[in-house]
Amino acid sequence: MKIIIRPLLASDWDAVSQIYQEGIDTGYATFQPTIPTWEEWDTSRYEHCRFVAATAKSDIVLGWIAIAPFSPRKVYEGVAIHSVYVSSEARGLGVGKLLLQHLISESEKHNIWTLQADILGDNISGIKLHEKCGFRLAGFREKLGNLNGNWTDIRLYERRSKAVGVNEHEDNNRINADYFHLLV
Repeated sequence: MKIIIRPLLASDWDAVSQIYQEGIDTGYATFQPTIPTWEEWDTSRYEHCRFVAATAKSDIVLGWIAIAPFSPRKVYEGVAIHSVYVSSEARGLGVGKLLLQHLISESEKHNIWTLQADILGDNISGIKLHEKCGFRLAGFREKLGNLNGNWTDIRLYERRSKAVGVNEHEDNNRINADYFHLLV
């Protein structure tokens, strides 16, 4: 099966929301108890960097990914939080990896220097996906939220771009520090 990645459109909302509901039903994908309306979802995410993975022939949506601002403060304008969901029928086919790799590339075109993901509890597939795509564990937040009466931990994963938001003198500072250590 050939899979394409294309922009997420308002007309995809039925398929996207069904996949979102599947994630809610797992109990380890989100704290969101119900599907938001299209308008709520649309206004809480950036207009860019919203994608679906779909079958090439019939355009059946297999998964989706989108980013939201980390903070409204200007200093954080290049930091975004993302969500990635894959339909139950497409899990294990590499759809999540295709979406995440595409997001990384496209987000850098929009000056996003850090992508973050909050991964609930023991969502092992989410952890493995992010680690395969160059994310690192940046923090652990114990019992951050209550999901269906159970306190749930969050693992914060992040990926810092090597292309966007890099100080031009960063490499020189590292080289100078290494040289200083050699002299001591």
